[in-house]
Amino acid sequence: MKKKLLAMVLVLLFHFLLAAASASPSPTVIVIGAGMSGISAAKTLHEAGIHDILILEATPKIGGRLKKTQFSGLTVELGANWLYGGGTVANPLLDMATKLKLRTSLNDFENITSNTYKQEGGLYPSKLVEAINKVATARNDFCSKLSERLSSKKKDVDVSILAAHRIYKQEPKTPLEMVIDYYYNDYQDAEPPKVTSLKHTYPRNEIVDHGDDAYFVADPRGFEILSQYLAKQFLSSLTSDPRLKLNKVVREIIYSSHGVTVKTEDGSTYNSRYVIVSVSLGVLQSGLIDFKPTLPLWKRIAISDFSMTIYTKIFLKFSYAFWPTGPGTEFFLYTHARRGYYPLWQHLENEYPGSNILFVTVTADESRRIEQLPDETIEAEIMEILKKLFGENVPKAESILVPRWGMDKFYKGSYSNWPDGYSQNRKDQLADPVGPVYFTGEHTNDKYIGYATGAYLAGSLSFSLSLSLIMCILLINW
Repeated sequence: MKKKLLAMVLVLLFHFLLAAASASPSPTVIVIGAGMSGISAAKTLHEAGIHDILILEATPKIGGRLKKTQFSGLTVELGANWLYGGGTVANPLLDMATKLKLRTSLNDFENITSNTYKQEGGLYPSKLVEAINKVATARNDFCSKLSERLSSKKKDVDVSILAAHRIYKQEPKTPLEMVIDYYYNDYQDAEPPKVTSLKHTYPRNEIVDHGDDAYFVADPRGFEILSQYLAKQFLSSLTSDPRLKLNKVVREIIYSSHGVTVKTEDGSTYNSRYVIVSVSLGVLQSGLIDFKPTLPLWKRIAISDFSMTIYTKIFLKFSYAFWPTGPGTEFFLYTHARRGYYPLWQHLENEYPGSNILFVTVTADESRRIEQLPDETIEAEIMEILKKLFGENVPKAESILVPRWGMDKFYKGSYSNWPDGYSQNRKDQLADPVGPVYFTGEHTNDKYIGYATGAYLAGSLSFSLSLSLIMCILLINW
C-alpha cells in the first residue's frame, strides 16, 4: 500500500513539474527530424504528458526515408518498401498498415532459381541454381549458429559474414555463387559480407521475429502514411500545427547544463531544455549540424565508425512488358563477373497490372558509382543488359527514375549497417545522450537497424529511458 501511495505521489509530482516546464516561453524539448523515429519520439513525449515540444524538419513534409514519388502516373517508394509479417512477434508497423488498409502485395521469391540469367544472356539451368542455393541456405544456417555461439562467449568476439563463409569452407567465388550470395546478404544489408558483422546480423531479427512474408507497399498514399498516422495522434495538423515547422534546416546545436539553442539555415533560433536528434547517421557523419561544444570523442568515434550505406531502386517505364510475366516471374537475377552489377530485378505487374514498369536494385559501391552518373549513362548500361537477356529489339525506356540518397544532404544514405569489429559497447554509445542532447533513429536500435520498424521502436521504446532521465533532472532542478 505504501509503495502504491509513493508511486502515485511521484506520478503527481512528475506531472506537476511537467506542467511547470510547459509554462515556459520556449519548448521543453525540440525534436530535430520528422522521420519515423522523430515522430515516434515526439508521440512518446506527448503521451508522457510533455506537450510543450517543437519538431523541426528540413524538408517540406514529414516521413523522412518513408518517401514516395510519382512515376509514370503511379506511386512508387524511393525508400522503405516492404513490411514483414507471418512471424511469432507482431510487427507494429504491419498492424498499423492493416488498420489503415494500406495496399500491399505479398512478394513471392520462391521461383527465383528458375529466373537467374547468365552475363551474356540465357537462363542458367534451374537445377544448377537450386544446388547453389541449397549450399547458400546451409551456409546461412551455419552463420546463424556461429553467431549464437560467439554471442554466448563472455568476451566480445565477432567476425565478418565473409569470414564465417570461409570458416564454413564455402566462400562464394563464381559469378553465379556471388549473385545468390548477394540475394541473401547485400540485398538485405546493402553492404557486402566482407564488411558486415556476423554476430549482429545473423540471425536476421526482422525475419525471425516478424516473419518472412514480404509485403510490398503499393498504395497511392505511400508508406509515409504510417508516420502521418502517428503524427495525427498528437498534432492538430501536419501543416499548420505550431509544434511542427517544415523546411527548417538545422545547422547548429549549442548545448550546456542550462539548456539548448538550435539555429537553422534561414537564421531562426530556438531555445529549449532538451533536444532529440533524430536525423540519419549519414547526416551526423556529414557534419551538416555543428555541435557546440564539439561532441565528446567517444560519441564522434561511435558515429564515424558505424556504416551508412545506400540502397538504390532504379525504375524504368516501357511501352510494353517484354520480360516474362505471370506466376513465379516477379523477380529475376542477373549474373555478372562484377559483384553487385545490376543484380536483382523486379517487375510491378503484380502491383500495377499493365504498368510496364521494371526496377533494378543496386547497393553500396555500385550505388555510389551510379549516383555520379547522368541518367542517360545509367539507362544505357541497363539497356545493354536487357538486350542481352531479352533480345536486341527491346523498346527504349520511356522514362527512368534514379534516386540519389547518398547525394541528398538531408539523408546521406539509405540506412545503417552494423560493420564487422564494431562492439556492442560502442553501438550503445550511438544512442547515449550528451548532456541535454539525446539521439534516436534506426541506427540506435539493436534488433532492427536498417528497418522502419527499428526507427519506430527507437523513438517509442528506447526513448522511455530518456524520459526517466528527464524526470530525474526535473526533480533535481525542482
